[in-house]
This record gives sequence, structure tokens and C-alpha cells, in this order.
Amino acid sequence: MRRAAVAGSFYKSDRKRLTTQLEECFAGVEVREDDRIVGAVSPHAGYMYSGTVAAHVYARLPHADTFIILGPNHYGLGSLVAISTDAWMTPLGRVDVDTEFVETLPRRIIDIDETAHQHEHSIEVQLPFLQYRFDSFRIVPICMALSDEDTTREVGEDLASAIASFEDKKFVMIASSDFTHYEPDHVARDKDEFVIEAITELDIGKFYNRIFGCQSSACGIGPIASVMHAAKKLGATQGLLVRYATSGDVTGDRASVVGYGGIVIF
Repeated sequence: MRRAAVAGSFYKSDRKRLTTQLEECFAGVEVREDDRIVGAVSPHAGYMYSGTVAAHVYARLPHADTFIILGPNHYGLGSLVAISTDAWMTPLGRVDVDTEFVETLPRRIIDIDETAHQHEHSIEVQLPFLQYRFDSFRIVPICMALSDEDTTREVGEDLASAIASFEDKKFVMIASSDFTHYEPDHVARDKDEFVIEAITELDIGKFYNRIFGCQSSACGIGPIASVMHAAKKLGATQGLLVRYATSGDVTGDRASVVGYGGIVIF
């Protein structure tokens, strides 16, 4: 069992208060499910900072049998691309892994390794949003310490191949990422707009060129590119920015902010 590592810090630690916190994140957000959506980008900061941006993403997601959640490895533990097969716990209850999908997934680069997930928050913070929106689903948690284009292409191709082998199940992929870290608000917005435009165009070459060209400090480059590769293989043609904000919108401090973008891909 993978116990919650950041309950009480990134989000509330008990069911009642967490439900109230999620209700606040979704306040004023219209739920408009779009069955065309195959992927998304959602932030993973504390809910007080990025919860509203995440809520705009989850308000668009359709129900799926399985949500494949890719997050960066902030701690450098475990395998470089690692799946967890343990059940995950949050204050809202247990979420099981889709082991059938894991068994179908090619093993070219992806390992089964719980160590990489032990302390990592980037995947965990997505789960309460899914639990708030949907009653029944499974997950495939993938933690990535690599973000080079060869790796992300391989991961994306393997995900797309495995997804395509199931005719009777709905899958949605979620890339967990924050964007610019600790730069002035106007700089963060300019850099993030530059990078997000490439994501919405599903132009992976442009995405990498812009990441390196503007020295973006986005932390989920690998997960985002992997989802882009897989989504394109599955027939997606575009992305849509549904919400953008920075931590300065909450704190009022514009001198050093983190950027949060919510994107859906269809």
C-alpha cells in the first residue's frame, strides 16, 4: 500500500476538510466533460496555489476506466522510469492500479519500482481531484526522472501501443507539471505562454526547442512530452489551455513566482 506522503502539507489530511478544500477549488468552475480528451497537463503544487488551475482541468475530463498519471521524479530515487503497482491511499480512500494495463505495457524502458514513488508528490496530488470527480476508476502511476526526447518518445509509443490494444476501456493520460519556477511574474508568464503554445499545437520539436531556448524551469518536461507523443499516436491533433495562473495571484508577491498551466489534449 502506498500511503499518502504529502497529506497535511500539499492538501488537507482528513476526508471532511479535504472535501471542503476541493469544493473551494471547484467553486465557480463549470463541469463540462469532453469525451474527446485523451490527455491533460495539470499542476502539482499545494492546493492553495494551484488547486483552481487543476480544477479547471478535471472539470473537463471525461470519466475513464483508467487514468495514466505521469509525474516527474523530484527526489532522484528508484528507477529512471518507474511504475507503481501498489494500491494508493489518500484521505478520500483507496485507488487501485490497473494491473492488466501494466502487464500489457512493453518493458523497453519502464520498470516496476515502488521506491521512486515513496515520497513523490507530483502524482499523489492528482488523486483527490479524480476521487472528487469520479466514483470508480483505476490508475497507472509513472514516475519519470528522464526528460530527453528519445526517452519520452519511447514511453509515449509504449503507452499508445498498450492503450490501443484495449477496445473496451477508456484511458486518459495526465502529465503532472508546474511551469516556470521562482522568476518574476511577468517573466514567468512570457516563458510559459511561449512553451504552452507548442503544447497546444502538439508540436514536440517546437516544445523542446522552446524549453531549451527560453531556459524553462518547468519540472514535468518528460511527462508532458510523453503524453504528447502518445496522444498524437492515438489521433489527437490539438491542445487547449483552460487555465493559467501563478503563485503571485494567490500571495500577491510578483517578484518570484511559480507558473501553473492547465491544458487538455484531444
